[in-house]
Amino acid sequence: MPMTVFRRNVLAGLSALPVTAIPVAARDGAPVIAAASYLQFALEEIAAAFARSTGQRVRLSLGSTGNLSRQIREGAPFQVFMAADEQFIIDLYRDGFTRDAGTLYAIGRIVLTAPENSGLTLDGTLESLRRALAEGQITRFAIANPDHAPYGMRAREALQHVGLWKDIQPFLVQGENVSQAAAFALSGNAEGGIIALSLARAPQLAARGSYVLIPEAFHQPLRQRMALLKAAGPVAEAFYDFLRSPEAQGIMAAYGFMRPET
Repeated sequence: MPMTVFRRNVLAGLSALPVTAIPVAARDGAPVIAAASYLQFALEEIAAAFARSTGQRVRLSLGSTGNLSRQIREGAPFQVFMAADEQFIIDLYRDGFTRDAGTLYAIGRIVLTAPENSGLTLDGTLESLRRALAEGQITRFAIANPDHAPYGMRAREALQHVGLWKDIQPFLVQGENVSQAAAFALSGNAEGGIIALSLARAPQLAARGSYVLIPEAFHQPLRQRMALLKAAGPVAEAFYDFLRSPEAQGIMAAYGFMRPET
């Protein structure tokens, strides 16, 4: 089956898996927080903690950083943007869409992951992946789309670093964002994939497989920045401040995010 058709079928079936986007619409007036999809589980906890602390609610709109940035430029009603790659925030600020250049909130990491029934040995240097490819053991391997998803970009960089990008391309299944890539990598229909550490550590997905960190030297750093958009109101401002609180930072750390200063 051609890769383009196979990819379309895979993505159509991901709605049955637990990693899903939350609708953009906020009919109750709660501000909408646009966030890269790998933040799903951490942000759900943080939003719940914020509600308990303040009595205020926010809604989450999850997707690839590139697609969310495009939606902002097209007028989407977001009030905070949490990007997986700081360059998207910097570009939006330059073009007048955010109040300022924002602030770094975390440094992300990528991992090699495999479901429990996979024959792929987990090795962060990706030498096990090289052997599996050479022995014909890889039929499907998941990453996020590197055209617009920063975690996909870093996956591609890591594979290029070890000289596997060309060899693995015929077997790639690309999720529109890293959550979709994680869902497929751990569904049992692929030998594995490269996904965000935060998703690999999420309880909802951790039981499905195992993971190992890929060295930071294999790719550009995932410097993750957030900013208030021009239309941000008081509740969005309060949530933005809460994201930098010790409570929110503790939740982020539990999902494997490093503080920017470290």
